[in-house]
Amino acid sequence: MRRWVLISAIAAASCANAASAKDGALTVDLSVRARIEAIDGQFRPLIPASDAALLLKTDLAIDYDAGPLILGGEIIDSRSYFQRSRSSISTTEVNALEPVQAYIKTDFGGRFQAQFGRFTLNLGGRRLVARSVYRNTTNAFTGARFDLRSRGGDSATLFWTLPQTRLPEDRDGLGHAVVQLDRERTGLQFFGGIVTSRPFNGTVIEAYLYRLTEHDAPGILTRDRQLWVPGTRIVHKPAAGRADFEVEAIWQGGTTHASTAASDITALPVSAWAVHGQIGETFTAAWKPRLALAVDYGSGDRPGGHYTRFDTLFGARVFEFGPTSLYGAVSRQNLASIEALAEVTPDKSWDGRLAVRPLWLADARDSFAATGVRDPAGGAGRYAGTQIDLRARYWLLPKRARLSAGYTHLFKGGFLTNAANAPATGDTNYGFMEMTLTL
Repeated sequence: MRRWVLISAIAAASCANAASAKDGALTVDLSVRARIEAIDGQFRPLIPASDAALLLKTDLAIDYDAGPLILGGEIIDSRSYFQRSRSSISTTEVNALEPVQAYIKTDFGGRFQAQFGRFTLNLGGRRLVARSVYRNTTNAFTGARFDLRSRGGDSATLFWTLPQTRLPEDRDGLGHAVVQLDRERTGLQFFGGIVTSRPFNGTVIEAYLYRLTEHDAPGILTRDRQLWVPGTRIVHKPAAGRADFEVEAIWQGGTTHASTAASDITALPVSAWAVHGQIGETFTAAWKPRLALAVDYGSGDRPGGHYTRFDTLFGARVFEFGPTSLYGAVSRQNLASIEALAEVTPDKSWDGRLAVRPLWLADARDSFAATGVRDPAGGAGRYAGTQIDLRARYWLLPKRARLSAGYTHLFKGGFLTNAANAPATGDTNYGFMEMTLTL
């Protein structure tokens, strides 16, 4: 499987180069991103209290339109430098010279399209299935995808995939950015469908059903997740001079083991859920300010014979919960939160946002969000703290060179201060600055 993927990527690039003389047949995209980031007041247990890293990401994507078929390939090289030896840096930051996409796609000019091979996925609101943007590496899948679109603009997507496991996973391999092809296996499958309707101008309604099946394999221990994930989303998109809103509700059922331990042979029934609600308005003033208020909830695990911690699957979270990478404290797991958001877009050159988000635990006995901090007795309470997130982006050269910067401060509350394994490191500060060049 891995050998076939590499051959496919090379073949796609070769075909594109051979046909480069045909007008409109060849699309080549190359981008290079460098980001410096630093953190102190670490919230994760057993991790250095402060850390810094230089993250580099090089992305080369080639598409060749051969008439009824499109051949595509993409190689992403993701590396990290200068982080501490016990850093939180992982496969979400490092994945060297990986052909994340190598596919064949039909192009008959109609309302049906099929895609086969390796590819990335963005589905719905991206809370469960997303191609990562801020993160240095991305989720990718191997399988088949089918898209149908009606004359009225409604659409449906069906897919069956084997999610790719990013490699290497060991500390030495990550530290030296060892080149090792990511792996697919039949013991991990993800499939389902989503239907999208646009009944009114600016309003989108989605309904979806996803299925994740997972089994142990030689050398690989899993929680043997067997999940059904139905959900629905309604969104009225932001536009100048009018109000907007979004509501998404997700439920998860099936079975899972509580841990990956070989001795854990008990399949627990799953009953988990998450909800997001947001209302905002974009004003017609010169800077096009948008103000919004959001509510988020993701269930946590609790005693009682069921597994109730929400599983984020392959979703993104930066667009709602602040930066990931060396930070990444907040996720849609054991979370109850509200957010006040202000966004501005003075012109096409730059934009900025400021978000204030108080944080609570849905269940006081489960670990909070993505921090790994837990108080099994529940004595540390439910208030985790308040996060302030500030970000800005500026195009130095339109569509060619963009500078981005951000700062996030986490005022730790009683839980992140007093929980059994909470590090005594004070409030968390995180900042980054990045430059993206697109050729």
